[in-house]
Amino acid sequence: MECRAGCAACCIAPSISSVMPKHPQGKASGEACLHLTADLRCELFDKPARPKVCSSLVPTSEMCGENQKQALAHLFWLEQVTAS
Repeated sequence: MECRAGCAACCIAPSISSVMPKHPQGKASGEACLHLTADLRCELFDKPARPKVCSSLVPTSEMCGENQKQALAHLFWLEQVTAS
């Protein structure tokens, strides 16, 4: 499955604890990544600075749902059930 254009739920919902450019302390859940471009694409995609958690996230129909709202809901749920 390929990412849905204009979604970017995976760049908003998950927290990222890894240090990365523009996010020296990581990124909180619900905060749009500062590497998200105006056209909702990742400016770190295919670059070494992209966090492993991002590059290992594989889109699935369960995770992405039918639209961005469903994708955000699922990813926020995952964030909540995996929080320590």
